[in-house]
Amino acid sequence: MRLVVAEDLALLREGLIRIFQANGFEVVAAVDNGPSLLRALTTHRPDVAIVDVRLPPTFTDEGLRAAITARERLPGLPVVVLSQYVEQLYARELLSDRAGAVGYLLKDRVMAVDRFVANVREVAAGSTIMDPEVVSALLTHRGADPHLLALTPREREVLSLMAEGRSNAAIATRMFVTEKTVSKHSYNIFTKLNLEPSEDDNRRILAVLAYLEG
Repeated sequence: MRLVVAEDLALLREGLIRIFQANGFEVVAAVDNGPSLLRALTTHRPDVAIVDVRLPPTFTDEGLRAAITARERLPGLPVVVLSQYVEQLYARELLSDRAGAVGYLLKDRVMAVDRFVANVREVAAGSTIMDPEVVSALLTHRGADPHLLALTPREREVLSLMAEGRSNAAIATRMFVTEKTVSKHSYNIFTKLNLEPSEDDNRRILAVLAYLEG
């Protein structure tokens, strides 16, 4: 699997390269700024890209804007944002095409390398993976929405885990409840958010996130 890494911190960039090479990825480019990232993505057309939001030269939204531009030129290009921050606007913009193959993970919440690598593979395969903290930020942003206010705390927990890419079985294990209970919570979530229920995990994640990004 071919990979592009965009990270301006040299030690972290080299660490990511080593992790992915050790797990069978081919790192076709490793860059430290926005313009180089855009060139790398459009030239190499990788299977997946790992992108930091804040890259030189502006250290604002350079990395994400390069990724969004690349996805406009190469629809469905899989992108995993690896950031220190929950950037609400950026998350919504990245999700706006609703094409999937997107991840948004927080650096300080990546606790297990194997799970991180698995998440990247899932995004490369077309899934959507969102850190629960990102989902919580989007929920806060939409906090005045009566549909979201109607969700119970338990339903919000299910929603966050759902957006993390977990199946009903995985959510049940995490919450120490039955799969039937999770299915009931999921049904209630879709009903309250006026969304059509779906048995496809990626579609239901996209549906919820599309609603959250408004």
